[in-house]
Amino acid sequence: MGTSLRRQDYTGAAVKALKDALWHNSINLAELFGFEKSAMILTVEIGVQKPDQVDLSELESVFPYGQPTVTVVHGGLDVPRADGGKPTVIANAAISVSFDMEPA
Repeated sequence: MGTSLRRQDYTGAAVKALKDALWHNSINLAELFGFEKSAMILTVEIGVQKPDQVDLSELESVFPYGQPTVTVVHGGLDVPRADGGKPTVIANAAISVSFDMEPA
């Protein structure tokens, strides 16, 4: 999960959600199967209330290795502020890691 507390920045919230998912989970699957980290196939889904306001290229640049495919869907949450200001934006991220296991 990632948030944009005051700027209503859907890309920023999504980047924080991705970093939260990556940095709280060690993706060391490549070494376990004898693959290079660059061979990881990363399927990413981001949920925000305004998917059209998310910059996909910025999300893809978060990944230090692997082959990310990012999809942004309607989800997450916009929380209204009591003072009438811009809502707090909450983005949710799900990442699936896989490999092409067939011998070349």
